[in-house]
Amino acid sequence: MSQFDHNLVFMCNRTQQQDVFNILGVVYGSSLFLGFNNCTSLQPVVVMERVVLYREKAAGMYSTLAYTIAQMAIELPYILVQVLVFASIVYPMIGFQMTTVKFFWFVLYMTLSFMYYTLYGMMTVALTPNLEMAAGLSFLIYVFWNVFSGFIIGRELIPIWWRWVYWANPAAWTVYGLMFSQLGDRMELIRVPGQPDQTVREFLEGYLGLEARYFHLITYLHLVVIALFAFLFFIFVKHLKFEQR
Repeated sequence: MSQFDHNLVFMCNRTQQQDVFNILGVVYGSSLFLGFNNCTSLQPVVVMERVVLYREKAAGMYSTLAYTIAQMAIELPYILVQVLVFASIVYPMIGFQMTTVKFFWFVLYMTLSFMYYTLYGMMTVALTPNLEMAAGLSFLIYVFWNVFSGFIIGRELIPIWWRWVYWANPAAWTVYGLMFSQLGDRMELIRVPGQPDQTVREFLEGYLGLEARYFHLITYLHLVVIALFAFLFFIFVKHLKFEQR
């Protein structure tokens, strides 16, 4: 219990570079691994329901569009409840500033993150003939999302010829949005080894490449990728047939 209390105080009092890295690690782990878990737990269900779609569609019960809309709509309540429960526990534990606006940004980015992970999992099922291939494809893409998310290698440290992968990476957008929305306005000084003391905001910009000018773009990109995955899910379900007779 004393170690738990120490961690809370450690995260609330940001006085050195490692404190920011600790928060980055929590944000990275929360968004990436919970999102990946959402995807992998959903895929077996979508595979089974695709069999039902083939049967009911052949009988003229409902169209592909109705199926895809229903499939996406039923995930929204679960995602919202999951995010609210998670945020109500984790947000104060991290030591983020307790304001309505900052809590809203945290909930928004976590919700958008879980949505694109869920839709990506559904899309890979629609694209592949079985669960094993869908899981393999998902894992392959998640490796790239993981490496170029901005946690293992900061954006400013990524070689220039690989930096496009960062900007094409939804996981990096989520880490960017969560970190900047919570710490982008913090002006307290932190100790950085080998450098003069600098504010949290200056450290985010200089080391992690998290700048204010891209913040709103990051938010819009979340909406774009969610719409893209939803559209591709519909297209793949409509035009790719893996029915076995």
